[in-house]
Amino acid sequence: MEATVSWGGPALEDSGSGMQFVGKTGSGHVVVMDGAPAEGGGPLGGRNLAPRPMELVLVGTGGCTAYDVVLILRRGRHAVTRCDVTLKAERATTDPKVFTAIHFHFVVVGQGLRHEVVERAIKLSHEKLCSASVMLEKTATLTHSFEIREG
Repeated sequence: MEATVSWGGPALEDSGSGMQFVGKTGSGHVVVMDGAPAEGGGPLGGRNLAPRPMELVLVGTGGCTAYDVVLILRRGRHAVTRCDVTLKAERATTDPKVFTAIHFHFVVVGQGLRHEVVERAIKLSHEKLCSASVMLEKTATLTHSFEIREG
């Protein structure tokens, strides 16, 4: 797996690009990242035009675990029609500002989904399958909750 992240340098800085970076994945997809505006303005801050890099880490982790949960349920021939996960994270107050706690709340929608089946899928993802969760668990306490809705 590989990726490239590029910043345009001072020439783009003059055009007001601030701290925008463009990431390109090995699979050919592109994502733009930006920083928060600097205190007092100036060229060191971002323009708040795209997600922060750490927000993308959080979103990627949510995507990784949601993918696992849906795949596990579908492989078990369970009638899942939707899966949403909301992540709420806390970060250290000093550098490096790693994640220190992340709570995952899943809303799984389907027909006749049983509590123990969904719970098992989430547990398998967090403990064995989701690479992002396993990595983040080195610095953060990971917790999860879920609800099942018919639909």
